[in-house]
Amino acid sequence: MRQLPLLCIFAFVCGAQSPPNPPTAEEAARFTALIQSSPKLPWKSSPLAIQARTEGWNTDYISSVAVGPKGETYLIHRNLGEDAVVVIDEKGKILRSWGKGLYTNPHSIRLDPEGNVWTVDSGSSVVLKFTPQGKLLLRIEVGELPAGRGRSRGTADIAFGPKGRVFIADGYGNARILEYDAAGKRVKQWGTAGTGPGQFNLPHGLALRDGVIYVADRQNGRIQRFDLEGKYLGEWGHLGKTFSITAGPDGNLWIGTHARNVINEAPGWLVNVDRKTGKVLGYVESPGLHSVDAVRKGEVLSDPGRGNLNQVLWHRLAR
Repeated sequence: MRQLPLLCIFAFVCGAQSPPNPPTAEEAARFTALIQSSPKLPWKSSPLAIQARTEGWNTDYISSVAVGPKGETYLIHRNLGEDAVVVIDEKGKILRSWGKGLYTNPHSIRLDPEGNVWTVDSGSSVVLKFTPQGKLLLRIEVGELPAGRGRSRGTADIAFGPKGRVFIADGYGNARILEYDAAGKRVKQWGTAGTGPGQFNLPHGLALRDGVIYVADRQNGRIQRFDLEGKYLGEWGHLGKTFSITAGPDGNLWIGTHARNVINEAPGWLVNVDRKTGKVLGYVESPGLHSVDAVRKGEVLSDPGRGNLNQVLWHRLAR
């Protein structure tokens, strides 16, 4: 009886109904023991402060980060009174920005293999494609928003396949993965709400490597794997409540995760995972779990966590 209010708060905060497989203390203890028994990577975590353009300028919550091919950091944040997309250099200087008025709840930012910038708005369920300079190239209106979901009702993340194939996690309410072609036309979708194979309870993050799509099925506390046609390949249920996922330069995965029985986005871990077996290879502690990007060996970029304005967080091999 004493746990019921906590679970109610948990469901309210995540914007989902009470999970059909509620977290337990035993599950949390197993996951924490797994992390603590794994190698803690000899890395140093340090914030990169963004140099504000004007007095009073701030990012509000930075929900997603990505690294460009020239070392620039792309971020999307939720201060709707400013440009939502901001690009900074390695010293935190703002190089350019855009997107004021285009978003209701900015959620994810990703760079495709050609360097184009894609953003995902979970409030309007709109996906936008830009040049690195901010010129709008494509607008995908996913639509079909479920009612009564608050600020987050639709899409959550995006990943890129061969020949211009685009995969979108439509997680807030619709519990599905969508595929679009390079022109922004919907090709197919798969997934329903639930706990079985190929079902989801908030598919929140996507990664794709060598023909395998990895889905962070957040509220189910697992990572599901699919081929490019949506065929279920298996799942890992030992890696906690995974918010974010990306494929690193060596092909293995980085995830942002914590135990399922704590409030969303409490400090947790960025975890390096063998993409073939799901084995934990190492971890770093992090206050930011909502977004992770890994494009250079020995470096991982994450959001700074809630309440930490005007900065991103770099995790680097200590020297």
